[in-house]
This record gives sequence, structure tokens and C-alpha cells, in this order.
Amino acid sequence: MSIFNEAKIDCHCHLLDPVGFPYTAATHYKPAGQEISTRQQLHHVMQAHGVVRALLVQPNSGYGEDNSCMLAAIAANPHRLKGVAVVPHDVSLAELQRLKGAGIVGVAFNVPFHGIDYYLNSGSLLAKLESLDMFLQIQVQDDQLLSLLPLVQGSRLRLLIDHCGRPDPALGLQQPAFQALLALGRSGRASVKLSGYIKFSQLSHPYEDAWPFVRALVEAFTADACMWGSDWPFLRAPERVDYAPLLTLFAELFPNEAERRKILWDTPSRLFGFAEG
Repeated sequence: MSIFNEAKIDCHCHLLDPVGFPYTAATHYKPAGQEISTRQQLHHVMQAHGVVRALLVQPNSGYGEDNSCMLAAIAANPHRLKGVAVVPHDVSLAELQRLKGAGIVGVAFNVPFHGIDYYLNSGSLLAKLESLDMFLQIQVQDDQLLSLLPLVQGSRLRLLIDHCGRPDPALGLQQPAFQALLALGRSGRASVKLSGYIKFSQLSHPYEDAWPFVRALVEAFTADACMWGSDWPFLRAPERVDYAPLLTLFAELFPNEAERRKILWDTPSRLFGFAEG
């Protein structure tokens, strides 16, 4: 069966619609041109590639903590879309409950964007997420995970790691932060997105230097805790990225249909509560 005909959930997409939802005045970066990604455009991308569901991730660029664009898209199609929000550290429990009821499954920490120090006073937020059984989605790069792990040690917080942990390919599989990520996977308390190769690979498509890291992650986390994401619309990509070649690459990396089914459908359906059918 062609990868384009298999049921799929894209677990990392962004919506950026400055006409319908103007960017915040204080945003660090205003996506434009081919980075614009309305919910109507997302619908067409999903339809063209056989993607049935999607997990939206609030972008720090453009909107920051204003989740309105994403929430409107989820409200318009709650059967197909869920989201990960960006919130202030002092967000109330009632607001998190409201977001959860609106289809938000977790909160994103973008450490490459904000830096480690920004998140050091987030203990109250993490406790609220744990109490609501919501995910903490973490994006890190290089060795940042080592500094962030003490914040979540000893908790039962559900962890979701972005973009393979964004390791440095030049440092190999034994680099301490990646080994800590593999240990997190073997512990059974985290899930990982097999996505964002262009964010850490030092090569152009098909990003061969990322492949050993992807395989190591699947071995440590197992397919029951791995999912695929496109990172559409490829915000700040240093070179052209296209959706179809990413799917084709995934099929090449995972030739076993049963394993693909787990990563593309079963695992995200179970973790994020997507309805069957």
C-alpha cells in the first residue's frame, strides 16, 4: 500500500493566518509568504496527502501566547484537530481546564526560542498540567535537555519530545543529551516526535545523518511511544521542504507496514484521544 493511502495523523503542524488572526505586536518574528498557513490551506494539504487527523502546535512566532487562531480551527473541526498551546507560567487551573475542553492536549516549551532560564520558574504550571493529565511538549536542541530534566524528575507529568530532541549529528549517538533522551524513552514516561529533521540535520533531504538518531529513538521508545510530524509549513526552513517527500522518506525508513501503522495512527490516536473513524 502507498504511504499516501495509509491512515495518518500529522502530529506537528502550525497555523499562521495574519489576515484572519493578526499577529501580536510584540512578536519576535512575523511569518510571511510561503510560511502563511491557514486552516483552509491545512485542509487541502491533509486531503492531498491522505492525512486524516492533525495535532496543531501553537507557534511562538507571530502569536506567542495568543492561541486564538489554533482554537478557532479546532472548534471548526474538533473531530480532526487537536492542539498544543503556549501559555504563561502563571496560567490558572481554570484556564487550562478550559483549554483542555477546547481540544488542547498539552502545553509547549520551546527552549531554543526562549532559553533554559525562562522555564526555571515553571513548577506551578507543571503541577497543574500533571493534575489535568495534560502533556508537556518540550523542544530542545544540543544539550538543553540535560538542564531541563531536573524540572520534571520525580513527577508523573506526561512528556512529549519534539523533533527527535534535535541532537547534534556531529557528536554521534553517544552525546549525553541524546543518551538521556533514550533513557527517558526506555523509562516509559515519555513520547517522541519523529519530525523536524531539517532543524538538526547538517545535510539536505533526505537527511541521512538524522537516520541513526531516528532508529535509536524507535528502539528506545518503541513504536508505541513514537509519532510522525511534518512541521508544516516549515517555518524558517533554511531550504525548500515539501510535504510529499517527507512522507516518502518516512515510508523508506519504516518499510514494515505494521510499524508504520503504530507510528502514523495507533500511537497518536491513543495518546491524544482522537476518535476512530
